Amino acid sequence: MLKPLILPSDGTPTDFPGARLRYFDSFFTEKEAEAHFNQLLKETPWHQDPITVFGKTYAQPRLTALYANNSLPYSYSGITMHPHQMTPLLSQIQERIHQVCDTQFTTVLLNHYRDGKDSNGWHADNEKELGKNPVIASVSFGAERFFHLKHREQKELRLKILLKKGSLLLMEGETQTHWLHQIAKTARPLGSRINLTFRKII
Repeated sequence: MLKPLILPSDGTPTDFPGARLRYFDSFFTEKEAEAHFNQLLKETPWHQDPITVFGKTYAQPRLTALYANNSLPYSYSGITMHPHQMTPLLSQIQERIHQVCDTQFTTVLLNHYRDGKDSNGWHADNEKELGKNPVIASVSFGAERFFHLKHREQKELRLKILLKKGSLLLMEGETQTHWLHQIAKTARPLGSRINLTFRKII
């Protein structure tokens, strides 16, 4: 069984073959994380898109919503999402991230994992509208979940990171070119989790 990787908790860069990760385990205080989770859970217009994989269509195993400071759509896995206008809370969270990351994000995809049965399969955030080597900022509120990564070519390279409530994970460099990532299903009883992935659409 793959053991969880312990990254520096203060955002110090950690390099892997073709990847750079930075992790802040308490980017938001526990009080902030709880308040943000409750507000997002209540105010977000969550929906569940159908997704087609290998010719089969089924309900996406999580709820989603897209927000942006522009009107540019975002497409992945045959789904095209049109953004809502960025809310004051999401803008506040984005500005907080900008204090530790130079990328000027335009868009945030919200994922609501209702329990351990909700998931996000192996993928890379490498859509053409993100440009070459995009930086992805991932914020977690609610229940802790394991975040898995695997190298595209060097199959033996696999990582597992516990994303804590109030944490920020930055995926930089060529991570989206050389690595895939997922939030796997689990039989363990888990509470609800909301994940915000900020990206720059060009």
